[in-house]
Amino acid sequence: MPNGKLSGKPSRRLLFSEAITQSKPTTTQMATPGPMPTPTDPFAQEATERILQEIASVGRCLKAMDQKIMDLTIASSSIRADIAGFKDTADALDQRLTMVEDQMATDLEMELRSLRAKVTDLEDRSH
Repeated sequence: MPNGKLSGKPSRRLLFSEAITQSKPTTTQMATPGPMPTPTDPFAQEATERILQEIASVGRCLKAMDQKIMDLTIASSSIRADIAGFKDTADALDQRLTMVEDQMATDLEMELRSLRAKVTDLEDRSH
């Protein structure tokens, strides 16, 4: 079976493989497509125009969606920054509140000691 031939005829597999090899576009052909053929049938031409309009419309929609995604990403970043700022503010307020509470507790303890001392002094005077 030399060269894929049986009894002098090329095999179907060989013919098929050669047909595919010859019909495959080269990388140059794929990279630089030629102009789109214009159909001679008016219905086909109208359908082609509608398809091209739809493709353009989809392209505009995709561009608008891309812009909205970018806007949402920016807004999301801004919101995250605001949240971080709020957290920092909340932490600072919490620290300040803790300091005020501690100072008030110290002041009240001193006041209580002073009052106890006065009570003790008054009790001592009354006896």
